[in-house]
Amino acid sequence: MADNVNLSKRRLLTATTAGGVIAAAGAGAPFVLSLMPSERAKAAGAPIEVDVSTIKPGMMISAEWQGKPVWIVRRTKEMLDLLAKHDDKLVDPESSVQQQPNYCHNPYRSIKPEYLVVLGVCTHLGCSPTYRPEVAPADLGKDWPGGWFCPCHGSRFDLAARVYKGVPAPSNLIVPPHKYLSENTLLIGDDSKEAA
Repeated sequence: MADNVNLSKRRLLTATTAGGVIAAAGAGAPFVLSLMPSERAKAAGAPIEVDVSTIKPGMMISAEWQGKPVWIVRRTKEMLDLLAKHDDKLVDPESSVQQQPNYCHNPYRSIKPEYLVVLGVCTHLGCSPTYRPEVAPADLGKDWPGGWFCPCHGSRFDLAARVYKGVPAPSNLIVPPHKYLSENTLLIGDDSKEAA
């Protein structure tokens, strides 16, 4: 029976099978590759460096990390002194809800009291509050010590990004992972010891 094997048919079947496997791999490769993140997507989640030496006292700059605004505020001594004077008006004055890394669990919610690093996204519906550093502007009331105001639904946050009572936002603004690479260089998105 082995003598009746047609070698030309066997070669044809082998070649056809091999061609089919190669074609299937070629057709499937774009699909598999589409599941992998693009270089742009990888870069969007990568840590970013920010030079804080250009921020004047009382001013805020904005950067982008993971597609979200990150605010860096250089607080003045007067701004820092005001933080403890309105704790009774805040939902979470001691930042008990874990909205910040452990190294920022302090009255300033920061590594260095002078600089606050916070995501610029309201914890209510994801709007972007406006920075209102001035004390007691007429439209925010006489007890306003400065901070952020979300015009969409009226949420207010102080200069440590802590939320006031009686507003729609349920919690303080989020402090992202960060660290200082040098006196004036901030790395946002990575707080590991290895990258230091």
